[in-house]
Amino acid sequence: MSADADIAWHEESIDEVLEALDTSTFGLSETEVLARRAEVGVNELVSAPATPWWRTLLRQFWSPLIAILLGAAIITALLQKWVDATAIMVVLVLNASIGFWQERRAASEVRALARLSSPHCRVVRDGREVELDARDVVPGDIVLLSSGERVAADLRLLDAITLQIDESMLTGEVMPASKEIAPVARSSGVGDRSCMAYSGTFVVSGRGAGVAVATGAHTEIGLINELVQRASPLTPLQRLTRQLERRIGVLIGAVCAVVFIAGAVSGGDLAEVFLSAVALAVASIPEALPIVLTIAMSIGVARMAKRRAVLRTLPAVETLGSTTIIGSDKTGTLTQNVLTVEEVWTPDGRTVLASPSTGARPDPLLPETLRAGALTNEARASAESRTGFVGDAVDVAMAIVAIKSGALALEDLEAPALLHVPYEPELGYCQTVRQLPDGRRMLYVKGSPDKLLNMATTMRTVVADEPIDVEEVSDANHEMASRGLRVIATAERVLDDDEGHDGFLAIPARLTLLGLEGMTDPPRPGVAAAIAACQDAGIAVKMITGDHPSTAEAIADRLGIPRRGPAITGDEMSRLDDDLLVARLRETSVAARVSPQDKLRIVTVLQAAGEVVAVTGDGVNDAPALKAASIGVAMGESGTEVAREAADLVLADDNFATIVGAVHQGRVTFAAIRKATFFLLSTALGIIIAVLINVFSDQPLLFLPVQILWINLVTNGLQDVALAFEPAEGGELSRPPRSRNEGLLSRVLWIRLIVTGAWIGMVILVTFSWATAAGYDDDHARTLALTMLVCMNFFHAGSSRAEHRSLFALSPVSNPFLLITAAGSLLLQAGAMSWAPSAAVLGLSPLSLSEWVVCFAVGSTVLVIVEIEKLVRQGVETRSRKNTPGGI
Repeated sequence: MSADADIAWHEESIDEVLEALDTSTFGLSETEVLARRAEVGVNELVSAPATPWWRTLLRQFWSPLIAILLGAAIITALLQKWVDATAIMVVLVLNASIGFWQERRAASEVRALARLSSPHCRVVRDGREVELDARDVVPGDIVLLSSGERVAADLRLLDAITLQIDESMLTGEVMPASKEIAPVARSSGVGDRSCMAYSGTFVVSGRGAGVAVATGAHTEIGLINELVQRASPLTPLQRLTRQLERRIGVLIGAVCAVVFIAGAVSGGDLAEVFLSAVALAVASIPEALPIVLTIAMSIGVARMAKRRAVLRTLPAVETLGSTTIIGSDKTGTLTQNVLTVEEVWTPDGRTVLASPSTGARPDPLLPETLRAGALTNEARASAESRTGFVGDAVDVAMAIVAIKSGALALEDLEAPALLHVPYEPELGYCQTVRQLPDGRRMLYVKGSPDKLLNMATTMRTVVADEPIDVEEVSDANHEMASRGLRVIATAERVLDDDEGHDGFLAIPARLTLLGLEGMTDPPRPGVAAAIAACQDAGIAVKMITGDHPSTAEAIADRLGIPRRGPAITGDEMSRLDDDLLVARLRETSVAARVSPQDKLRIVTVLQAAGEVVAVTGDGVNDAPALKAASIGVAMGESGTEVAREAADLVLADDNFATIVGAVHQGRVTFAAIRKATFFLLSTALGIIIAVLINVFSDQPLLFLPVQILWINLVTNGLQDVALAFEPAEGGELSRPPRSRNEGLLSRVLWIRLIVTGAWIGMVILVTFSWATAAGYDDDHARTLALTMLVCMNFFHAGSSRAEHRSLFALSPVSNPFLLITAAGSLLLQAGAMSWAPSAAVLGLSPLSLSEWVVCFAVGSTVLVIVEIEKLVRQGVETRSRKNTPGGI
């Protein structure tokens, strides 16, 4: 039988669970196991199959632009125009190869979740304990747990003896969860289900047993696996380029059809008419755009890698630049994922920073407080741990601060205790007896302040022990807890001669309270400054965590994350529709006690509201949101493999501050793509205008298809690629993200594109018309018009380097690649017309020096037009700011 997915196992009593699963504490019989395995399958996660390579390859030809070129190549070949057909096919193969390589390289397989499953586990079957492969567990099996084991399935606990489980992969909480067997409310989140143990989590200490209520895909980690398998959304750049491709494709198809029909109706030679239509199609299609996109993004990837930000998918480099919201996990991303003692309160009324590195103030009571906390402790030194110690997180934190402050030596910590009673959630304290150098036996106790207040009669002061002031201690405890600190009290008492000799310790009494230790998972250095930089760049930072609301709010306040009102919780989210949820998320920047499904919903509703959402995280619980986000950012050092495989960007240094540099580079990359696209499309528009008018005039064909491909790929294409190397103009992080309604080009660039394209087209057409009227042969006239275009593009590439600033305000050597390719385009054109074989293939003839001078002089006019336009626009903007109230 299969476990009922509608049953909230955590709210059911043990008897109800066993009855519902038709099992008992003696376990299942082999016959029952076989029947259930046949029904529910094996206990393992299944990953979606990878996209076949042939499907990825075919997808490269689904673009309208590629379809037009493919049709042109086929018909050109049927007309036996082999040079033109070959040139077009080369472009098609090049484009398909680039797209195929990029998609296959970006394909991210999500196999890591399966590796979180436990390879072996212990179960009870037919009343006997047996060890078997975890994949053989079925619902109803009784699974045994002990320290150091990974949980094999989702379990409803039947027994829990000081059982603590690390659930950070699901909840994000740094503290292990203490487990018990009492049922909890149905509305409890995963992190509050104390009677449950989930597949893939890790038993830190204690032992227990539970009945398997879900296996394989039906477990909590299985649900996460299903969410991770979903296809990633398109990035903003991919949406913009596909939208641009569709529009250009429809326009080109319509114009070419009109040209062909008009030519056929007018009685023109069909082969010649079709060549004109092909020439127009080839002129219109930005063949170099895929190459430019890939190179620009690759440059961005290389630059980010130097900042320790590793991109796993190329389009992600631009997406960060257009991000409007960063939804960040707390534990391990904004914080260090290391519980740390930050404050100590002692009865002399002072609060001190316990870490010497943070400038602790001298306090005579501080060493005693820290020593008591460290000696009531099970942490042990370990070179393999990044903190230097292993054990319970609270024990490790108290041991580290005591040793670093000099209150205790490592030898004292490792010395065996005379007696020790470990911490149990039901008790709320632990106690240890240590031998003092003078032979006395000291009882050290640490635990909940409320518990120790009931056990203490005095408190230590600088002068002497005084009667305990319950109100003063309680106020200090509440004040520290209100700031998100976990507070542990420490106390001591010298044992009487007749106590503890029988190996038994009674409930502590007559204690002297030493102080309170406040601990938290502190923010990472530099994160607060990084969040401020994001806000300056118009990016909202939201904390999304499975931790408690009070803890999350305290960390948000320390990091400067603005919030109006309390944190939204997963329970509150369940009562809100999507519109109300978006409104609530506009109000607060903290979401706490949320499940992986809640995180995913937050991402999707914000994206539906038009936001570009980046998500950071390091745990398994972050993987679905990382996958669904516009860009997923995982931690490289402390992050799980699952998170890294679901993400687009991996921070090698686990530093949230690295994201700011990545955002800057993303904006620089998009600006470079925008400049290259402007150059490419404005040149194409000029050619389209010239060719279109030429087709309807009584003149020879302006350009052959192979000549246009020569311009688009070899001369213009080189400069266009070089524009991808353009460095930052400056001020990228002082501007808000570009509007979601803005396309690949801004309004300013569209206007400039139309003006420059029309000017280029007019100059080319006038040049060709003059040459034919002057009696030049067709090849010479085409060569003169083609060279004029090359010279105009030489200057136009320079004017494309900046959207707002003048070319003359930029260093000519800041982009040496453009300088080289621009000069190279002139040399290539000169060489192609002078070398007989290339001249024959391209249909060119040599030009005189005077003709070159004229082309160069007239070509510079496009730069003059752009510089005048920039100057006029800057003047208008300056006057507008002066006339605006509060302006300069």
